[in-house]
Amino acid sequence: MTYSKALVFSVLGIGAVVAGFSLHTHIVKVKAAKLEHTATTAPYFPVGSPWTQDISHAPLDPNSAKTIAWLSSVGGWGFGRMQTDFSLRVIQATPTSPFVPFRKGHGFFAADSDVVPTVPLPAGGGMEGEPGYQCPVTQWDCHYIVVDHPHAKLYEAWEATYAEGALTATFLAVWDLNRVYPPSGRGEQCTSADAGGLPIAPLLFNADEIAAGKINHAIRFILPNPRIRAKVYVHPASHGGAPRGPLTAPPMGARFRLKSSFDMSQLTPAAQVVARAMQKYGMFLSDGGNIALTAQSDQDTTAKYAALGFGSHDLQPIKVTDFEIVDSGPAIHMSDDCVRNKF
Repeated sequence: MTYSKALVFSVLGIGAVVAGFSLHTHIVKVKAAKLEHTATTAPYFPVGSPWTQDISHAPLDPNSAKTIAWLSSVGGWGFGRMQTDFSLRVIQATPTSPFVPFRKGHGFFAADSDVVPTVPLPAGGGMEGEPGYQCPVTQWDCHYIVVDHPHAKLYEAWEATYAEGALTATFLAVWDLNRVYPPSGRGEQCTSADAGGLPIAPLLFNADEIAAGKINHAIRFILPNPRIRAKVYVHPASHGGAPRGPLTAPPMGARFRLKSSFDMSQLTPAAQVVARAMQKYGMFLSDGGNIALTAQSDQDTTAKYAALGFGSHDLQPIKVTDFEIVDSGPAIHMSDDCVRNKF
């Protein structure tokens, strides 16, 4: 996670035909018993949201080739490979889920955050990478993400923990799931639970989507801070954080698109589902860190992804040079002066 408003933290031709048939066979005939209780994830936001737009034929950024070449020269993805992290939990609230008081944490981002009296805390849920809602002091980078479809709200908090009957966080965003947000999102120069100001949950792919054979949205990805252009962003990001990269580095919010010429036969059938989404919807640079991709986690994650044959290194054949960058308009320089949109 990268922010500039406080002390900064950094956490994160035959192939297509055969692949589609193989994926169907792999899931339905071989693994169906393990996936019989899965359900397709409900959309997070209305059609028309930036992450649901087909950009497979969108024009390229004028600096696409130069930026990709530079990124490749300095190591490409974090750890030098496209790797997937499974620690971000997305908890689903129900109409009967309890609500608990919300408290501002130390260094609370007052200008950027939403302040609400209570937040949902569904039973059996937990923080990023944790079995419950307590975040260890040694970690203190935990994300709390709860989707409350009954009330059309998405709650995303950073540096969050539950203690003494309340949820405390350094940052909280409450997104309206019925709204198509403008290019500036929640507000120009405003951050989110990710440094770029984008929501997290709608950019995470999950096991149910892979099982269905289709991901209908763009994907969240991150780069090491020195590989993100310093103090700028492009829409639909609304904040740039404090990366340290030069002018040749991609800005926060950059939308990468996997080239249509990429050889899908290098990937497993499950990994091809993710790759096809990268070709149609692309990936948004959302934060700073070393593990490029994030798959949604829940209590059944291990069994679901294992049943699909999808692992953390299955997208490793995809290199930075297999991508191009879509034109997202001019870079916006950071001022650290959040101006929240009024809806």
